Amino acid sequence: MRVGNLSGRLTVFTDAGAVDVEKVSGGRFSADPRSAYEQWDAFTAWAAEAVSAADAVPYAIEDLGAPSPRPAQVFGIGVNYRAHAAEADMSTPEFPVVFTKFPTSITGPFSEVVLSGPRVDWEAELVVVVGKPARNVPAERGWDYVAGLTVGQDISDRTEQMKNQMPQWSLGKSFPGYSPMGPWLVTPDEFADPDDLDLGCALNGVEMQRSATSDLLFPVPALIAELSAKLPLLPGDVIFTGTPGGIGATRKPPVFLKEGDELVTTIEGIGEIKQRFRSA
Repeated sequence: MRVGNLSGRLTVFTDAGAVDVEKVSGGRFSADPRSAYEQWDAFTAWAAEAVSAADAVPYAIEDLGAPSPRPAQVFGIGVNYRAHAAEADMSTPEFPVVFTKFPTSITGPFSEVVLSGPRVDWEAELVVVVGKPARNVPAERGWDYVAGLTVGQDISDRTEQMKNQMPQWSLGKSFPGYSPMGPWLVTPDEFADPDDLDLGCALNGVEMQRSATSDLLFPVPALIAELSAKLPLLPGDVIFTGTPGGIGATRKPPVFLKEGDELVTTIEGIGEIKQRFRSA
């Protein structure tokens, strides 16, 4: 099932078009995309039975918003691919490296992003949205707490991220528009293997990153277990799971985003997001 945010309204997407949930459910479910996560099991059970192509209407992809537009918590995971750790000259972590991206940085899948400086970088990422309250969840049950998966970019101002003796990852990754995601949420049952999805990104048509989520050092169930052992995960919470090798900062010479650039990020079985960049 593909679930998302169309012009601020909770929508199920079918091959025939977009189905407005509030209208088709007769008000049983709110139009607010955020509200579905509070009753995810009931919502998906209803949608599986009630949504049909007859209720679908055409839509413009430019009107898509972030699938979880106002999460209570946004987690980022650093150096979670072996190739990325190697290119950054960092040792493979023993435990997940966790930071936050502040929720005001979230934007939709097709957006214009204002650059915060001259050293802004890309990070293609699989993004997880939590589907039910999670606390002390064992890894073997991690997928049970996932509403679905979407495409994301952890856009990062490397100057801001690393300018202090104690790096401030969260601030450098939380400028407005620095957490695009979409185009919709895809439920785990749609994938033959949700732990093995191809992902990557291209800058102005040139491939910069290409890998698979099977190379994650800490896969999705392990992240659910690790985070829920420390604090409650809430419905609608967002987890950026980490980026593979191929970022701009470690290239020789380094490559950073500039005005007029177009960045396209794709994940197998989900789709693509597209960002264009301009100077402040």
